[in-house]
Amino acid sequence: MKTQILKSILTLFLIVGISTNIFAQLPDPGFEIDGTTAIVITDPQNDFLSPNGVTWGVVGESVTANNTVENLETLFKLAEANGIKVFISPHYYYEHDHSWKFEGALETLMHKITMFDREDQLSLEGFKGSGADFLERYKKYIEKDFVTVVGPHKVFGPEQNDLSLQLRKQKIDKVILAGMSGNLCVESHMRELLEDGFEVSVVGDATASAILPGYDGNAAAQTNFRFIASHVYTTEELKKELKK
Repeated sequence: MKTQILKSILTLFLIVGISTNIFAQLPDPGFEIDGTTAIVITDPQNDFLSPNGVTWGVVGESVTANNTVENLETLFKLAEANGIKVFISPHYYYEHDHSWKFEGALETLMHKITMFDREDQLSLEGFKGSGADFLERYKKYIEKDFVTVVGPHKVFGPEQNDLSLQLRKQKIDKVILAGMSGNLCVESHMRELLEDGFEVSVVGDATASAILPGYDGNAAAQTNFRFIASHVYTTEELKKELKK
């Protein structure tokens, strides 16, 4: 009788151990690049990516460590060389956005430091070279026909702009996502695009996030990319994948 009980206990431990091991292995569904795939880049703008930008003090460490500026340029080059469309979802604030009656923590900060500010929707006065402008080294790509700049998102995700519409109209089903900042706009775009029926991968080192005392936005972003996206590329891995 004791022997039978002991066997049952050992069997239970074995089953639990196997189950725990199975669930401990986070699957990687993979991502196949085809003619319905586009690259989406969020906020490739001076206020995030230039040392003169208003957020450099908190994002600069992550941007530098991830080689984000150079990796984003590599994505533009890869897209052009391989006939992949690029969609940019920028972040702009106009004067009327500063009269909002409530805001979250980061919205409050962004408005306080005049991040992404523009004169108004119909004017480019003061835009060139401003924090809201695109990084200068990207403009030679953005001005070409393979790049579409959609309307601005206003908080973090693309729910209020025309990104999904523009993707659908081009018969895009799959998205390779990158840009700034990882744990805010990139992650919010990832979640919304998935909910909207797109297959999404992320280029992890073509993003970066704020790092503050006690808070590591980059670590948070990379964790959630891996938990949620179909696959997380490095820029080098994506380059090799496209060479195939």
